[in-house]
Amino acid sequence: MKNAFRFAAIVLSVLMLSACGGGDVRHAAVLAWEPSQLYTDQEIMDAIRVAESYFAKEFDGCTLEEIGYVGDGSAGAFQEWAAQYGADEAIVLTSSFTTGPSGGDGSLTPNATYEGWQWILVRSGGGSWRHADHGY
Repeated sequence: MKNAFRFAAIVLSVLMLSACGGGDVRHAAVLAWEPSQLYTDQEIMDAIRVAESYFAKEFDGCTLEEIGYVGDGSAGAFQEWAAQYGADEAIVLTSSFTTGPSGGDGSLTPNATYEGWQWILVRSGGGSWRHADHGY
């Protein structure tokens, strides 16, 4: 059942984002994660969708290869990120992507692969995740 839910969520994400300009997220693999004591699978997928949406809008000419949840082992860092961005909660995702000949907006190395790229998302009051930061 969980795999069916994840598959449906991935398909929905791809369909929603495939019409967007900018970065290509259509074939991004969502990495499996260990069951979380902090977040439900739906909460993690919601965070992934926010990061994918940001990537699709802001990483012109780049291709998202994979994205996933870093796991509960970073819970201490989650609290620090939440405090830094004035939120109740934070979640960290990791991804890899490739750049095109222009290096995205020109700030990335052209025709390169970035691995271990982190996405910091925050929320308050159990609301929706929002992009707070990204990078190494």
